[in-house]
Amino acid sequence: MKPEAQKYLFDIWRAVKLLTDFTAGKAFADYEHDAMLRSAVERQFEIIGEATAKLARQDEALAARIGEYRRIVAFRNILIHGYADVGDRLVWDVVETKLPALRRDVARLLTEAGIEPS
Repeated sequence: MKPEAQKYLFDIWRAVKLLTDFTAGKAFADYEHDAMLRSAVERQFEIIGEATAKLARQDEALAARIGEYRRIVAFRNILIHGYADVGDRLVWDVVETKLPALRRDVARLLTEAGIEPS
C-alpha cells in the first residue's frame, strides 16, 4: 500500500474515532439541539468523504474495500454543496447505522497495512 493511501486511511480512521467520541452517550435530541455537536459531526463526515475520494483516486481497488465508499463521497458532497437540504435525522441515522461498518472496514485495512488502529 502506498504511503499516500495509508495517510488517507488514517485520516478516515481519525475522523471516525472523533465522530465516535463526539456522539458517545448522545441521542438524536442532543444532536438536534446542539449546534456545536452538529457542526463537529458534519465536519468529520466531510473529512471522511474527502479522504475517501482522494483514496479512490489514488487506489480505486483499495477504496472499493470500504463498504459503500461511493456513497460516502456522495454524502460529503451533499453536506458541502447541498447543506440546506440535509436534515438532522439523516445525519444522525448515518452516525447510528453506517459508522460502525466504516470503522470495521478501515480498521481491517489499516491492520492489513501493518498499522494498528488505536
